[in-house]
Amino acid sequence: MKLGIHCANLTWPGGPAALATTLAQVAEAADQGGVTTLTVMDHYFQMEHLGGPAEPMLEGYTTLGYLAGRTERLELGVLVTGVTYRHPGLLAKIVTTLDVLSQGRAMLGLGAAWYEREHRALGVPYPSTKERFERLEETILVLRQMFGEDDGAFDGKHYRLAETVNNPQTVRPGGPRLVIGGGGERKTLRLVAQYGDATNLFPAPLDDLRHKLDVLRRHCDDLGRDYDAISKTVTGTLVRPFDDLDAWLGLMDQYAALGIDQMWVGPDRDDPVGWTERMCDQVVPRLSAIGG
Repeated sequence: MKLGIHCANLTWPGGPAALATTLAQVAEAADQGGVTTLTVMDHYFQMEHLGGPAEPMLEGYTTLGYLAGRTERLELGVLVTGVTYRHPGLLAKIVTTLDVLSQGRAMLGLGAAWYEREHRALGVPYPSTKERFERLEETILVLRQMFGEDDGAFDGKHYRLAETVNNPQTVRPGGPRLVIGGGGERKTLRLVAQYGDATNLFPAPLDDLRHKLDVLRRHCDDLGRDYDAISKTVTGTLVRPFDDLDAWLGLMDQYAALGIDQMWVGPDRDDPVGWTERMCDQVVPRLSAIGG
């Protein structure tokens, strides 16, 4: 199983003045220690359960551009981009820039967006759930076109582009791997089956995760998609592996038996660098032996 580190809580020692240094040290430790992927949030405000707007939040892609220059191996992405945050043509250009400047290490996380407060606060339109999912699918189609050879027009219900020129192109043909976040059974998991390279779910009891994956499999069967070609991932931002490492690794073994091949966890807020180094030393070797 692969390990991802997700930097969601940025209330770290030293405050904003130390964030650049601390983030770089976390990323460098992960890069050198065998972590596969490092991701950051894509929010304007910190989420309510992590303190809300009173706590710090950095713009995701600017942060990743900085970290790309401090690392050599890590896959870098946001987990996940809300479809309402950027016009899809601009998003394609941003992700391509990250991919080119990181020499092919970008990951593209996408979701339908959900944090209404930050939209309202900054004056960003927040459409209905139905429209957000329509926009999510159209965004995927725009991105696929811009990551391919067709630079002609795109004429959708919500987005109309006269030219889908994207120069330079992404390093990976067809674009970075597409990770679609969310476990909605009727819409989200169907989009994963149709377009995604990976699904990203939240931690849940094993029976609940098994059910979500069974739903994904049924969507794949309906669409003629190879279920095994889709990576299954879980994000547990608030999980604390070192509270009982053996028990957590035992759970990861059970996750792997379901087909889950990547787990994201987030650094301890009191010592994010030391936590990352400890994860690399004590967890990465044992986790990599699971599910292989």
